[in-house]
Amino acid sequence: MRWLSAIPPCSRTSLSWTTPKVIRRLFFDIETSPNIGFFWSPGWKVNLTYENIIHERAIICICYKWAGAKTISSLRWDTRQNDKAMLKKFLPIMNQADEVVAHNGDRFDITWLRTRCLFHKIPMVPDYISIDTLKLARGRFRFNSNRLDYISKYLGLEGKARAPFDLWRRIVLEKDPASMNRLVRYCKRDVALLEQVWDRINTYVPPRSSAAEYASQCPECGSEHTIVNKRRRTAAGYIRISFLCNSCGKYHSLAASRYDKAKAHGEAA
Repeated sequence: MRWLSAIPPCSRTSLSWTTPKVIRRLFFDIETSPNIGFFWSPGWKVNLTYENIIHERAIICICYKWAGAKTISSLRWDTRQNDKAMLKKFLPIMNQADEVVAHNGDRFDITWLRTRCLFHKIPMVPDYISIDTLKLARGRFRFNSNRLDYISKYLGLEGKARAPFDLWRRIVLEKDPASMNRLVRYCKRDVALLEQVWDRINTYVPPRSSAAEYASQCPECGSEHTIVNKRRRTAAGYIRISFLCNSCGKYHSLAASRYDKAKAHGEAA
């Protein structure tokens, strides 16, 4: 493959014509039950310890979809309100993902899954490549609220569905099937909204994994149609090249030395 001797800023690059790898991105959300406790009187400053718990909380349902898929799937705890079988079904699905996406997933959804798997002695991968949209909202944007409902409405989307607090009581204490179905619909709506929000903010945040096989390919979509956006020198004196993908609009950067090495060999870096 013939290479240009120099590639000025904003010029087009092409390192190969391979079929790009597709990032398997899983969007998911969970709904959980409350602890059931033993106490004498309610109040804002009531001090309850774990000794007051008479029935442990659990995961009621898990809803999920693959990026770009039309179907949102759901799993539920069993008729005894046991979440073990549901977890054993979901983990193999989660393990297929290159990235998992959830709002507050790092502190809530994934830790809940790990805690319940520990309880049931179900093996679980210690680390996932996680995209936490709540962390992105806090760290890279300045929204008035970082709740998924507010962000979605800010972006012109519909917002979350409504679920009254009494819904959980009817599910946990009365085992009401209609309420259970309503909660699953609520959870599915959150998953659909999560993907819509991610699609809007994706190009504004750095990539977490890569679909690229070659240095200048876009890590998001694997496209060859990238341009050199700019070059910059780091505080340590190294040069990094910033690329912009003309196919999906995602930015990425890499060390100039890696890019030059790939260019010299005409193959993957």
